[in-house]
Amino acid sequence: MDSIAYLFESYVGVGKREEVQLFYYFVESQRNPQKDPLLLYLTGGPGTSGILPFLYQIGPLNFVYTNATRSDVKLELNPYSWTKTANVIFIDLPVGTGFSYVKANESLKNSDSLATTHAGVLPKLNIKGFLIVNPLTDKFLDFNSRTEFAYRAALIEYDLYKPAKENCGGKYINVDPNNNLCLDSLKPINESLSRVNVAQILEPICNAQDPKAICRESIYVFSNIWANTKSVRQALHIREGTVENFQFTNTSIQAVFGDSHSIYYTHDIFSSLAYHKNLLTKECRALIINGDHDMTFPYVGTQKWIKSFKLRVETPWKPWFVRNQVAGYEKTYSKAKYFMKYATIKGAGHSVAIYKPEEAMVIVETWLASHTNSTK
Repeated sequence: MDSIAYLFESYVGVGKREEVQLFYYFVESQRNPQKDPLLLYLTGGPGTSGILPFLYQIGPLNFVYTNATRSDVKLELNPYSWTKTANVIFIDLPVGTGFSYVKANESLKNSDSLATTHAGVLPKLNIKGFLIVNPLTDKFLDFNSRTEFAYRAALIEYDLYKPAKENCGGKYINVDPNNNLCLDSLKPINESLSRVNVAQILEPICNAQDPKAICRESIYVFSNIWANTKSVRQALHIREGTVENFQFTNTSIQAVFGDSHSIYYTHDIFSSLAYHKNLLTKECRALIINGDHDMTFPYVGTQKWIKSFKLRVETPWKPWFVRNQVAGYEKTYSKAKYFMKYATIKGAGHSVAIYKPEEAMVIVETWLASHTNSTK
């Protein structure tokens, strides 16, 4: 029977006086921790705890979901954990997320670029490769692609899409307020999409407050119950008096489209394309994954920014398989010593490992195995 090889949880101090205390979970690979790769998993939001990947997606444990009660939260082994073949660090980042905290209030203020500007010190990371899933990469490309995605997914008809495309010139967000033709064209589109679940367009919108509901939006309450249980906090060695009430997502940090900042976080990077382009000159390997039913940041936008890099195509678009069934499609690119694999996961929404856990595990394991010296 599978088991967790080794789980360690603690804090790491950041800053001159280590005033920032970031909480993390480290899980050793169940296969060969000395030779298997090390993954640092950074959650999105920002402001979502590392508990999301640790207990809902790719970690060694999952919650047992039941309609009976939410007062008795139980865990079970995750058969599709990425820790089967990799060492993984899950971290509550930025500060104010999960169990991470600050010793001084002035350190609570964060931004996308804080680390690059603080005291003129540029942080360095010996990055060998990275993978990103349904990423927000460029705020215009990604949000703007929702309309085209909706048309491709048959959520809006051609007779709605055509005039919007013509009248808006392909620009569906931040529209010129004087462009009445565009604004009028977008009204029926926005109405058609207003009750669509953007995280997975095939799933219903769930009332997360319904105590009997078991759905994507409501299951996150399990983590709040679990992490606020005294015995759990003792087992995790949570420091008393630091985080009184654990929250799955800190809404004071979380990004909202259209806002440049929240209470404790300034969203000051509009696009990360320049950082991607910088990596094109390095010896680096990338895996970019899209759930093909995610309308949060659709595959349409991701494919557009990848195309803008003008990389050499190594292998053309083709299906990849799990259990002899098409699990998605993939395409590989290169430039000098830079290699990229792009893959879709068929039927997956925004958090692909929640919707398609086995497929997510397989594509990542395959990618890691092709670029590491891990033993089989």
